[in-house]
Amino acid sequence: MKRLIFVSALSLFSFAAFSQDDAVSKALVDGFRKEKEKSDKDVTDPKASAKASFWMERAKLYENIASQASGVDSSAAKTAMEAYKKVVELDVTKKGEPGKSSKEATSALTAGEGTQLFNAFVKQGAEKYQAKNLNGALEMFTLAQDINKKDTLASLYGGIAAQQLDKKEEAKKSFEAYAANGGKDPSVFYGLAQLYRAENNFDKAIETLNTGLKQAPNNKDLKAEIVNILLASGKEDKAIQELEALAQSDPKNTQNLVNLAILYDNMQRTANDSIKQMSSKMGTGNKSAAAMTKNLESEKGKIEVYDGEVKRISGLIKKQPKNADLKRQLADVNAKKKETLEAIAKMEGEVSAAKASAASSDNAGMEKQLADLKAKQADASSKAMTNYKKVLEIDAANYDALYNLGVFYFNEAVILKGEVDNMNMTEYQAKGKEIEGRVCGKFKKAKPYFEKAIQAKDEAEAKETLGIVNGVLEQFASKNVACVEE
Repeated sequence: MKRLIFVSALSLFSFAAFSQDDAVSKALVDGFRKEKEKSDKDVTDPKASAKASFWMERAKLYENIASQASGVDSSAAKTAMEAYKKVVELDVTKKGEPGKSSKEATSALTAGEGTQLFNAFVKQGAEKYQAKNLNGALEMFTLAQDINKKDTLASLYGGIAAQQLDKKEEAKKSFEAYAANGGKDPSVFYGLAQLYRAENNFDKAIETLNTGLKQAPNNKDLKAEIVNILLASGKEDKAIQELEALAQSDPKNTQNLVNLAILYDNMQRTANDSIKQMSSKMGTGNKSAAAMTKNLESEKGKIEVYDGEVKRISGLIKKQPKNADLKRQLADVNAKKKETLEAIAKMEGEVSAAKASAASSDNAGMEKQLADLKAKQADASSKAMTNYKKVLEIDAANYDALYNLGVFYFNEAVILKGEVDNMNMTEYQAKGKEIEGRVCGKFKKAKPYFEKAIQAKDEAEAKETLGIVNGVLEQFASKNVACVEE
């Protein structure tokens, strides 16, 4: 899966507030080291560690280390958090209510006004990210989110770190928090949608993109990705609606027009394939009935033969009434005639059923479906052509439009040639030459588009197809077929 890159992420690590310890005076660092050593030692002192005041001092010390001298302790913010929690635990009045220090600590743990613990976590998370310690960075950004649940900064960068670690669930959780808290960066919504798309959760992906569009209504990437996801989820008609809207709002955007043309082109090709399948299925039913009728007539022809044999053998028996062999022959012929009559009766029923099936309501329904498919194919074909030409009106050297238009006419030629290939000699003599002229015309119409496509971009696919077109046109020329362009 493509990694999400945020340009804005770079700014996080360029803030002066997030500079490394080389900008901090040595005296300050040394002072923090000494205070840290003393505090760490006093943690093991039962008297000191029993006082809320000790933990408050320790919390503020580590908070300052995190904010001003991370080189002393790269995870100082975590120690500060634990110390503040200890203050809340110890500073309780006789009535069981929070004391003054407890309230101050609670404020720090919930990002109250004027507190710095949240910023300390974000800073140390950024530093770990810079040092490529992504797991450490993610931990810091996650804890920062726990402190300030309404923030967008920590959720943004926590999501980035999680995604780079391929921790998809954590990435989604962070990006969702970013969105819920009013984050506006379109790339976050795009990246979150990609995470859902990778799970085939297309509805959630589109919902995410639409949420992003509320924050950035004119963002082209979010709009285009909605189309891509609709296509990936098989909702081609909806994708076309979205692209039509994009093309209308931004009529000079050739990529939208190319994509729209390609969608209509694909739609007409799919419809054409369905037309072939349905026509074949309907034709099979009619051919089956015709073949069965032919077999029936052949079987009926046997009766005449048997009747002739019965007449001949009966005449011989009259002359030789005691001839046992003749009597046996007559019995065999009558038995075969009886079997044939039974077979004819069965075949007549089958022929009748086959004819009824060919003319049934199901077949009538297929005729309606076939008509609808042909209308859909014609409409999609017209719209594909219109949009390809719109692209070329804006950019006459657009490779995609040129190549696809060439393919469009090439495929029309192939389909038309299929009609000629399926003709018998009588049909070919009647109209084969005329259709071959139209086939030649389609190939001739495709040729300049491939030539211009090659001029726009030297691609092998265009050159190979142009070679095929030239070869076909040479064959038509050798057969003296006149190309008829429609």
